[in-house]
Amino acid sequence: MTRVAPSVEQDTPTSTRWWSLPRAVDRRVVVLAWASFVVEVVLIGTGGLVRLTASGLGCPTWPKCTTDSLVSTPEMGIHGVIEFGNRLLTFVLVIVAIAMFLAVVRMRKTRPELFWLAFAQGAAIPVQAVIGGVSVITNLNPYVVGLHFVVSAVLTSVTAALVYRSVNGPRVRDRIVPSWYSGVVRGAVVAVAVTVLVGILTTGSGPHAGASERVDGGALHRTGFDTELLQHLHAIPAYVTFALTLVLVIGAVRLRMSSRTPLLLLVVEFVQITVGLTQAKTGLPVGLVGAHMVLAGLLVAAMTAVVLSTRSSAGRQAVRA
Repeated sequence: MTRVAPSVEQDTPTSTRWWSLPRAVDRRVVVLAWASFVVEVVLIGTGGLVRLTASGLGCPTWPKCTTDSLVSTPEMGIHGVIEFGNRLLTFVLVIVAIAMFLAVVRMRKTRPELFWLAFAQGAAIPVQAVIGGVSVITNLNPYVVGLHFVVSAVLTSVTAALVYRSVNGPRVRDRIVPSWYSGVVRGAVVAVAVTVLVGILTTGSGPHAGASERVDGGALHRTGFDTELLQHLHAIPAYVTFALTLVLVIGAVRLRMSSRTPLLLLVVEFVQITVGLTQAKTGLPVGLVGAHMVLAGLLVAAMTAVVLSTRSSAGRQAVRA
Protein backbone atom coordinates (compact mmCIF):
# COMPACT_ATOMS: atom_id res chain seq x y z
CA MET A 1 0.00 0.00 0.00
CA THR A 2 1.29 3.44 -0.90
CA ARG A 3 1.89 5.57 2.13
CA VAL A 4 0.45 9.09 1.91
CA ALA A 5 2.70 11.81 3.22
CA PRO A 6 1.19 13.60 6.22
CA SER A 7 -0.04 17.14 5.77
CA VAL A 8 1.74 20.09 7.30
CA GLU A 9 -0.95 20.39 9.92
CA GLN A 10 -0.42 16.74 10.87
CA ASP A 11 3.36 16.80 11.08
CA THR A 12 3.54 20.07 13.02
CA PRO A 13 2.93 19.73 16.78
CA THR A 14 -0.20 21.51 17.90
CA SER A 15 1.64 23.25 20.72
CA THR A 16 4.08 24.95 18.32
CA ARG A 17 1.98 25.24 15.17
CA TRP A 18 1.12 28.90 15.61
CA TRP A 19 4.35 30.02 17.29
CA SER A 20 7.16 28.45 15.27
CA LEU A 21 8.11 29.77 11.84
CA PRO A 22 6.66 27.56 9.07
CA ARG A 23 8.94 25.26 7.13
CA ALA A 24 6.28 24.66 4.47
CA VAL A 25 3.16 26.45 3.33
CA ASP A 26 0.36 26.03 5.82
CA ARG A 27 -2.80 27.86 6.80
CA ARG A 28 -0.88 30.73 8.39
CA VAL A 29 1.02 31.47 5.18
CA VAL A 30 -2.14 31.50 3.07
CA VAL A 31 -3.99 33.74 5.56
CA LEU A 32 -1.09 36.21 5.69
CA ALA A 33 -0.83 36.24 1.89
CA TRP A 34 -4.51 37.13 1.65
CA ALA A 35 -4.09 39.74 4.40
CA SER A 36 -1.21 41.30 2.44
CA PHE A 37 -3.39 41.58 -0.64
CA VAL A 38 -6.44 42.92 1.19
CA VAL A 39 -4.45 45.61 2.99
CA GLU A 40 -2.95 46.81 -0.30
CA VAL A 41 -6.40 47.11 -1.86
CA VAL A 42 -7.74 48.88 1.24
CA LEU A 43 -4.83 51.34 1.04
CA ILE A 44 -5.84 52.20 -2.52
CA GLY A 45 -9.35 52.84 -1.23
CA THR A 46 -8.23 55.02 1.69
CA GLY A 47 -5.78 56.87 -0.55
CA GLY A 48 -8.68 57.58 -2.87
CA LEU A 49 -10.75 58.75 0.11
CA VAL A 50 -8.01 61.22 1.02
CA ARG A 51 -7.97 62.63 -2.48
CA LEU A 52 -11.70 62.67 -3.09
CA THR A 53 -12.53 64.36 0.23
CA ALA A 54 -9.93 67.07 -0.48
CA SER A 55 -7.89 65.85 2.49
CA GLY A 56 -4.58 65.49 0.67
CA LEU A 57 -3.10 68.38 2.64
CA GLY A 58 -4.96 67.51 5.83
CA CYS A 59 -1.50 66.88 7.23
CA PRO A 60 0.46 69.67 5.52
CA THR A 61 3.91 68.35 6.47
CA TRP A 62 5.73 65.02 6.37
CA PRO A 63 6.66 62.82 8.19
CA LYS A 64 4.89 64.73 10.99
CA CYS A 65 1.29 65.76 10.52
CA THR A 66 2.17 69.36 11.42
CA THR A 67 5.43 71.08 12.20
CA ASP A 68 4.86 70.59 15.93
CA SER A 69 2.66 67.47 16.06
CA LEU A 70 3.11 63.90 14.88
CA VAL A 71 -0.67 63.38 14.89
CA SER A 72 -3.55 65.47 13.61
CA THR A 73 -4.88 68.21 15.85
CA PRO A 74 -8.49 69.31 16.48
CA GLU A 75 -7.83 72.52 14.55
CA MET A 76 -7.17 70.47 11.40
CA GLY A 77 -10.72 69.11 11.41
CA ILE A 78 -11.95 66.10 9.47
CA HIS A 79 -9.35 66.51 6.71
CA GLY A 80 -6.56 66.01 9.21
CA VAL A 81 -8.28 62.93 10.63
CA ILE A 82 -8.70 61.36 7.18
CA GLU A 83 -5.14 62.05 6.05
CA PHE A 84 -3.58 60.93 9.34
CA GLY A 85 -5.81 57.84 9.34
CA ASN A 86 -4.47 56.88 5.94
CA ARG A 87 -0.92 57.29 7.24
CA LEU A 88 -1.73 55.09 10.23
CA LEU A 89 -2.93 52.32 7.92
CA THR A 90 0.62 52.11 6.60
CA PHE A 91 1.67 50.76 10.00
CA VAL A 92 -0.91 47.98 9.62
CA LEU A 93 0.67 47.15 6.28
CA VAL A 94 4.12 47.10 7.90
CA ILE A 95 2.94 44.63 10.55
CA VAL A 96 1.34 42.36 7.95
CA ALA A 97 4.39 42.57 5.67
CA ILE A 98 6.77 41.66 8.50
CA ALA A 99 4.55 38.75 9.53
CA MET A 100 4.38 37.57 5.91
CA PHE A 101 8.16 37.73 5.52
CA LEU A 102 8.74 35.82 8.76
CA ALA A 103 6.20 33.20 7.65
CA VAL A 104 8.25 32.36 4.54
CA VAL A 105 11.80 33.17 5.61
CA ARG A 106 12.57 29.52 6.44
CA MET A 107 11.36 28.56 2.96
CA ARG A 108 13.82 30.81 1.12
CA LYS A 109 15.47 27.76 -0.47
CA THR A 110 12.46 25.51 -0.96
CA ARG A 111 9.97 28.22 -1.98
CA PRO A 112 12.16 31.13 -3.16
CA GLU A 113 9.29 32.71 -5.10
CA LEU A 114 7.36 33.27 -1.87
CA PHE A 115 10.45 34.62 -0.13
CA TRP A 116 11.18 37.20 -2.83
CA LEU A 117 7.56 38.25 -3.26
CA ALA A 118 7.28 38.86 0.49
CA PHE A 119 10.61 40.69 0.44
CA ALA A 120 9.46 42.90 -2.45
CA GLN A 121 6.29 43.80 -0.59
CA GLY A 122 8.22 44.87 2.49
CA ALA A 123 10.92 46.72 0.54
CA ALA A 124 8.31 48.76 -1.33
CA ILE A 125 6.71 50.14 1.84
CA PRO A 126 9.39 52.77 2.60
CA VAL A 127 9.48 53.70 -1.09
CA GLN A 128 5.73 54.23 -1.04
CA ALA A 129 5.96 56.25 2.18
CA VAL A 130 8.63 58.55 0.71
CA ILE A 131 6.60 59.11 -2.47
CA GLY A 132 3.59 59.96 -0.30
CA GLY A 133 5.71 62.45 1.61
CA VAL A 134 7.01 64.03 -1.60
CA SER A 135 3.43 64.40 -2.84
CA VAL A 136 2.62 66.45 0.28
CA ILE A 137 5.82 68.51 0.04
CA THR A 138 5.12 69.27 -3.64
CA ASN A 139 1.53 70.30 -2.85
CA LEU A 140 -0.01 67.22 -4.48
CA ASN A 141 1.82 67.38 -7.77
CA PRO A 142 -0.35 65.12 -9.97
CA TYR A 143 2.63 63.26 -11.41
CA VAL A 144 3.98 62.41 -7.96
CA VAL A 145 0.49 61.39 -6.83
CA GLY A 146 0.21 59.31 -10.00
CA LEU A 147 3.52 57.60 -9.24
CA HIS A 148 2.14 56.84 -5.78
CA PHE A 149 -0.76 54.99 -7.41
CA VAL A 150 1.55 53.16 -9.84
CA VAL A 151 3.51 51.72 -6.92
CA SER A 152 0.24 50.72 -5.24
CA ALA A 153 -0.87 48.95 -8.42
CA VAL A 154 2.44 47.10 -8.63
CA LEU A 155 2.06 46.02 -5.00
CA THR A 156 -1.42 44.65 -5.69
CA SER A 157 0.18 42.56 -8.43
CA VAL A 158 2.95 41.38 -6.08
CA THR A 159 0.54 40.42 -3.32
CA ALA A 160 -1.87 38.80 -5.79
CA ALA A 161 1.04 36.65 -6.96
CA LEU A 162 1.81 35.90 -3.32
CA VAL A 163 -1.74 34.62 -2.82
CA TYR A 164 -1.68 32.62 -6.05
CA ARG A 165 1.63 30.93 -5.29
CA SER A 166 0.69 30.25 -1.66
CA VAL A 167 -2.50 28.50 -2.74
CA ASN A 168 -1.31 26.78 -5.92
CA GLY A 169 2.34 26.08 -5.22
CA PRO A 170 5.48 26.89 -7.23
CA ARG A 171 5.48 27.30 -10.98
CA VAL A 172 6.27 24.34 -13.19
CA ARG A 173 8.12 25.03 -16.44
CA ASP A 174 5.39 23.44 -18.54
CA ARG A 175 3.14 25.93 -20.31
CA ILE A 176 -0.42 24.68 -20.32
CA VAL A 177 -1.72 27.00 -23.04
CA PRO A 178 -0.88 27.25 -26.76
CA SER A 179 1.46 29.97 -27.96
CA TRP A 180 -1.34 32.06 -29.48
CA TYR A 181 -3.11 32.11 -26.11
CA SER A 182 0.07 33.36 -24.40
CA GLY A 183 0.29 36.05 -27.04
CA VAL A 184 -3.22 37.24 -26.25
CA VAL A 185 -2.38 37.27 -22.54
CA ARG A 186 0.69 39.42 -23.19
CA GLY A 187 -1.44 41.78 -25.27
CA ALA A 188 -3.94 42.04 -22.42
CA VAL A 189 -1.14 42.85 -19.97
CA VAL A 190 -0.01 45.75 -22.16
CA ALA A 191 -3.60 46.96 -22.56
CA VAL A 192 -4.16 46.87 -18.79
CA ALA A 193 -0.94 48.81 -18.16
CA VAL A 194 -1.89 51.48 -20.69
CA THR A 195 -5.43 51.67 -19.29
CA VAL A 196 -4.15 52.28 -15.75
CA LEU A 197 -1.53 54.83 -16.82
CA VAL A 198 -3.93 56.85 -18.97
CA GLY A 199 -6.48 56.62 -16.16
CA ILE A 200 -3.93 58.17 -13.79
CA LEU A 201 -3.34 61.05 -16.21
CA THR A 202 -7.10 61.50 -16.59
CA THR A 203 -7.57 61.75 -12.84
CA GLY A 204 -4.63 64.14 -12.61
CA SER A 205 -6.35 66.52 -15.00
CA GLY A 206 -9.83 66.25 -13.47
CA PRO A 207 -11.61 68.15 -10.72
CA HIS A 208 -10.44 66.00 -7.79
CA ALA A 209 -7.15 67.69 -6.99
CA GLY A 210 -6.90 66.26 -3.48
CA ALA A 211 -7.34 69.50 -1.54
CA SER A 212 -9.73 72.42 -1.55
CA GLU A 213 -7.37 75.27 -0.76
CA ARG A 214 -5.02 77.12 -3.06
CA VAL A 215 -1.29 76.64 -2.73
CA ASP A 216 1.78 78.51 -3.94
CA GLY A 217 -0.40 81.57 -4.49
CA GLY A 218 -2.43 79.86 -7.19
CA ALA A 219 -4.60 76.88 -8.05
CA LEU A 220 -3.67 73.38 -7.02
CA HIS A 221 -1.37 71.61 -9.43
CA ARG A 222 -3.07 69.77 -12.32
CA THR A 223 -1.63 68.20 -15.48
CA GLY A 224 -3.24 70.78 -17.75
CA PHE A 225 -4.46 68.14 -20.20
CA ASP A 226 -7.97 68.22 -21.64
CA THR A 227 -10.00 66.00 -19.29
CA GLU A 228 -12.70 65.12 -21.81
CA LEU A 229 -10.12 64.10 -24.41
CA LEU A 230 -8.27 61.94 -21.89
CA GLN A 231 -11.51 60.23 -20.91
CA HIS A 232 -11.99 59.13 -24.53
CA LEU A 233 -8.34 58.04 -24.82
CA HIS A 234 -8.67 56.14 -21.54
CA ALA A 235 -11.63 54.20 -22.92
CA ILE A 236 -9.71 52.85 -25.93
CA PRO A 237 -7.26 50.54 -24.08
CA ALA A 238 -10.05 49.62 -21.67
CA TYR A 239 -12.19 48.30 -24.51
CA VAL A 240 -9.17 46.58 -26.06
CA THR A 241 -8.56 44.84 -22.72
CA PHE A 242 -12.18 43.74 -22.57
CA ALA A 243 -12.08 42.36 -26.13
CA LEU A 244 -8.85 40.45 -25.49
CA THR A 245 -10.27 39.03 -22.28
CA LEU A 246 -13.33 37.80 -24.16
CA VAL A 247 -10.93 35.97 -26.49
CA LEU A 248 -9.22 34.42 -23.45
CA VAL A 249 -12.50 33.24 -21.93
CA ILE A 250 -13.78 31.78 -25.21
CA GLY A 251 -10.37 30.24 -25.91
CA ALA A 252 -10.25 28.61 -22.48
CA VAL A 253 -13.69 27.08 -23.02
CA ARG A 254 -12.82 25.86 -26.51
CA LEU A 255 -9.52 24.39 -25.31
CA ARG A 256 -11.27 22.82 -22.31
CA MET A 257 -9.02 24.63 -19.87
CA SER A 258 -10.01 26.27 -16.63
CA SER A 259 -11.67 29.59 -17.43
CA ARG A 260 -11.83 30.74 -13.81
CA THR A 261 -9.11 33.41 -13.91
CA PRO A 262 -9.97 34.95 -17.31
CA LEU A 263 -13.65 34.95 -16.32
CA LEU A 264 -12.76 36.74 -13.07
CA LEU A 265 -10.80 39.28 -15.10
CA LEU A 266 -13.77 39.75 -17.45
CA VAL A 267 -16.15 40.39 -14.54
CA VAL A 268 -13.81 42.97 -13.00
CA GLU A 269 -13.49 44.71 -16.37
CA PHE A 270 -17.24 44.73 -16.92
CA VAL A 271 -17.84 46.36 -13.53
CA GLN A 272 -14.94 48.75 -14.10
CA ILE A 273 -16.24 49.87 -17.49
CA THR A 274 -19.77 50.27 -16.11
CA VAL A 275 -18.54 52.41 -13.24
CA GLY A 276 -16.31 54.41 -15.56
CA LEU A 277 -19.09 55.22 -18.01
CA THR A 278 -21.49 56.10 -15.20
CA GLN A 279 -19.06 58.42 -13.45
CA ALA A 280 -18.26 60.20 -16.72
CA LYS A 281 -21.95 60.81 -17.42
CA THR A 282 -22.82 61.90 -13.86
CA GLY A 283 -20.11 64.50 -13.29
CA LEU A 284 -17.51 62.32 -11.55
CA PRO A 285 -19.22 61.77 -8.18
CA VAL A 286 -16.83 60.98 -5.34
CA GLY A 287 -18.21 57.51 -4.57
CA LEU A 288 -17.95 56.24 -8.13
CA VAL A 289 -14.48 57.69 -8.66
CA GLY A 290 -13.32 55.96 -5.48
CA ALA A 291 -14.83 52.67 -6.60
CA HIS A 292 -13.14 53.09 -9.98
CA MET A 293 -9.76 53.45 -8.25
CA VAL A 294 -10.23 50.31 -6.16
CA LEU A 295 -11.39 48.40 -9.23
CA ALA A 296 -8.18 49.45 -11.00
CA GLY A 297 -6.22 47.66 -8.29
CA LEU A 298 -8.43 44.59 -8.60
CA LEU A 299 -7.99 44.72 -12.38
CA VAL A 300 -4.22 44.51 -12.02
CA ALA A 301 -4.56 41.66 -9.52
CA ALA A 302 -6.90 39.67 -11.77
CA MET A 303 -4.58 40.19 -14.74
CA THR A 304 -1.71 38.86 -12.61
CA ALA A 305 -3.71 35.72 -11.83
CA VAL A 306 -4.40 35.18 -15.54
CA VAL A 307 -0.69 35.44 -16.36
CA LEU A 308 0.26 32.99 -13.62
CA SER A 309 -2.44 30.53 -14.68
CA THR A 310 -0.81 30.00 -18.09
CA ARG A 311 1.83 27.81 -16.41
CA SER A 312 1.37 24.66 -14.39
CA SER A 313 1.61 24.84 -10.63
CA ALA A 314 3.05 22.03 -8.54
CA GLY A 315 0.57 22.27 -5.66
CA ARG A 316 0.91 23.81 -2.24
CA GLN A 317 2.79 20.94 -0.63
CA ALA A 318 4.85 19.90 -3.66
CA VAL A 319 8.04 21.30 -2.13
CA ARG A 320 8.70 20.45 1.48
CA ALA A 321 11.28 21.74 3.91
